[in-house]
Amino acid sequence: MVRQQDTATNETHIVIIGAGFGGLQAALALGKKLPDVQLTVIDRTNHHLFQPLLYQVATAALSPADISTPIRHVLREQKNTVVIMSEVTGIDVAQKRVLMRDGSISYDYLIIATGAHENYFGHTEEWQPLAPGLKNLDNAREIRRKLLLAFEQAEVETDPERVQKLLTFAVVGAGPTGVELAGAIAELAYKSLLPEFRHIDPARIHILLIEAMPQILGSFPRSLSKKARHELQKLGVDLRLSTPVEEITTDGVIAGGEWIPANTIIWTAGVQASAAGQWLGAETDRAGRIKVLSDLTVPGHAEIFVLGDTATLMQDGKPLPGIAPVAMQQGRYVASVIERRLANKQSGAPFHYRNKGYMATVGRAFAVAYIGKVRFSGFLAWILWLLVHIIYLIGYENRLIVLMQWSWSYLRFQRHARIISRPERHE
Repeated sequence: MVRQQDTATNETHIVIIGAGFGGLQAALALGKKLPDVQLTVIDRTNHHLFQPLLYQVATAALSPADISTPIRHVLREQKNTVVIMSEVTGIDVAQKRVLMRDGSISYDYLIIATGAHENYFGHTEEWQPLAPGLKNLDNAREIRRKLLLAFEQAEVETDPERVQKLLTFAVVGAGPTGVELAGAIAELAYKSLLPEFRHIDPARIHILLIEAMPQILGSFPRSLSKKARHELQKLGVDLRLSTPVEEITTDGVIAGGEWIPANTIIWTAGVQASAAGQWLGAETDRAGRIKVLSDLTVPGHAEIFVLGDTATLMQDGKPLPGIAPVAMQQGRYVASVIERRLANKQSGAPFHYRNKGYMATVGRAFAVAYIGKVRFSGFLAWILWLLVHIIYLIGYENRLIVLMQWSWSYLRFQRHARIISRPERHE
């Protein structure tokens, strides 16, 4: 049980909830800028996860350990930093305490970077068990298991209708995650798995990408969206645009009024912020993100900062996107604000996101990207996508392993992370 921790009156205590991109960057920056303060990082898992590559774990290109690093290992050099693995249940704003399932802890400054989860738009209880999202390693393992098991079952199935259902894979949501996942499933099916099976007819494999809006990659310029769409169609992905999902069952999905039998359904259609807004009683947007001030503090609480997918902040008339570079820049910014305050200086300029561009990969050796006014696609964009993701990975070992795995997959079309594990049984 975590003890009821209090700090000495002459020692500032900063608590960070969440060790994702924003929280971890804040912790690393604070460790360098303020080595004399007391810093506590709380996360319900023991690892930092590189979420942009989760789809590659789900499609057996990478193993879970390739894209995750223990939080304690990342912060091991910071002697002023304590890491607690626990689940936060609330915040006592009046007493300045973070409440956890196994105790509580006081703070002078609080940084909330608790991320987001899937948004099933009012159908969470019915649809989530049938159409997992892709937000954590458990999701990725479950999806990988469903994909691989579908091929194993189809190999020995004799009923044509059953085979067709087993080999139908529906991805709901055509943002970057959905597009990348659909392309990766096509590569897995046609390039890696089919040569190793003897009774599966390639013509029966049906990969759908279902999107309620009329365009895939809605945040990208239309010209790049069209190129990504063309590449997906070359991979054999069946695009269903302007087709909202109406129902999901154990046997398939109803989308645009059409019944589609499908064995595997994956949800990438939307996100909902964590419960941080409820903990604080703060004003939120429709997705549950806390409306923060320009210095990323909660109105009325200058000691509480919120960042990443948990926060919403307008810039140039639009809310900042929920992507890793935004959270990372916000984490470093918050550390600088706290540093200035402790030095009795003004907070400085408001937060301003420096947009480094957007990228999405579509299958093997093709990506779309735009940086400022520059738009490009194809192999060059794919190489840039690889380099950026390698750079952002935490840990030199992970970077080397992922680079080797990608090189091998590119040259040989092989994916070795294809273990089918049994689901956990709760008795």
